[in-house]
Amino acid sequence: MADPNSKTDKGRVYHTKCTGAALDTVTRHAKDEEITLFGSCFCPFVQRAWIAFEYLGIPYKYYEVDPYKKPQDLLEVSPKGLVPGLRFSNTSPPRSLNESTVIIEYLEDLASGTTRRSLLPPVTNPYARALIRLQADHINRALVPAFYRFLQAQEKEKQISTGKEFHETIEKLVQLFERAEREILGGGGVSGEGERKALAKGLGLWIDGGELGWADVMGRTLGFELPQGEKFNAWLKRLFEHQAFVATRSTEELYLDSYERQVD
Repeated sequence: MADPNSKTDKGRVYHTKCTGAALDTVTRHAKDEEITLFGSCFCPFVQRAWIAFEYLGIPYKYYEVDPYKKPQDLLEVSPKGLVPGLRFSNTSPPRSLNESTVIIEYLEDLASGTTRRSLLPPVTNPYARALIRLQADHINRALVPAFYRFLQAQEKEKQISTGKEFHETIEKLVQLFERAEREILGGGGVSGEGERKALAKGLGLWIDGGELGWADVMGRTLGFELPQGEKFNAWLKRLFEHQAFVATRSTEELYLDSYERQVD
């Protein structure tokens, strides 16, 4: 899942086609739809938008592009040539959107009037929704940038310092998970089946029977060890085994090959 925004490109051959379960999903979404998702098989920002499509049940066509080459059709939907991007064929001329967080918010709004599914707790619980947004904000502002600083660090000293920083951002995310669990389900907040379901939809990582939320947890690289603990492992397991995540995941080899372009 190399970052197409990165300026560090070692010139290695990289994958331009999904593999494994993700390829099966691409095949199922090859026919034309009103919405076309411009994606790249190795990009985590594409995957989180793709997961939203799958979870929310919104029809789409998947279209693989190479963001390093910045083809013209990609530039038409994403002026900087970055993925993901959306093209809407139900208008003339076609409209478009880019930026993964904007796309996810758009899909959430679209689903509210169509499929009636949501990545967030019910609108009747604005506090629960705000807690989930805090998690998403931390991931976007802190965790993801820290991950790429660690991934691209070349000197040993820099690897140690950026690895520590990345570890701290994960620990902060765990604290946000625990806060949501405590305040929505625990003694300090309201409880009951409705709240339990709301938290499950928001987190998607801990509550039994939960659904997938916005949490976007990175995996292992460069020998980095993720925080250990029963709850943290349960959160990861819930994410990695969710059907929307599995459906958009290629084989491990694809991601390792993509990372090596920046690590070496």
